[in-house]
Amino acid sequence: MPPKFASVDDYIDALPAEQQEITRRMRRTVLDALPNTGEKISYNIPAVTVDGRVLVYYAAWKKFVSLYPAPRGDEDFERAVAPYRGAKDALQFRWSEPIPWDLVVRVVRVMHDQRS
Repeated sequence: MPPKFASVDDYIDALPAEQQEITRRMRRTVLDALPNTGEKISYNIPAVTVDGRVLVYYAAWKKFVSLYPAPRGDEDFERAVAPYRGAKDALQFRWSEPIPWDLVVRVVRVMHDQRS
């Protein structure tokens, strides 16, 4: 059974060393994408909150780091996220490939706009 994490720092520190840097960058990128964000552990993975409500989650897996849920958007947005869409509306960014950080910011902002 996986350990229960008390904080996002605990979660990241428990990852294999080679995953920690990218997961920390995912954390910074998502938190910096919007003003007034917070974070917590929810469902035993990091969650980013806005006004106390969970907006998105991210998680490190064996082959990728994921961001979810991935919103639906216009044709241009869908074309941009299509290579990364995985199961259950998650975006999956492989450890072995460059992560499009600008797309991560775009996804978070679209998600926020859709919830507002």
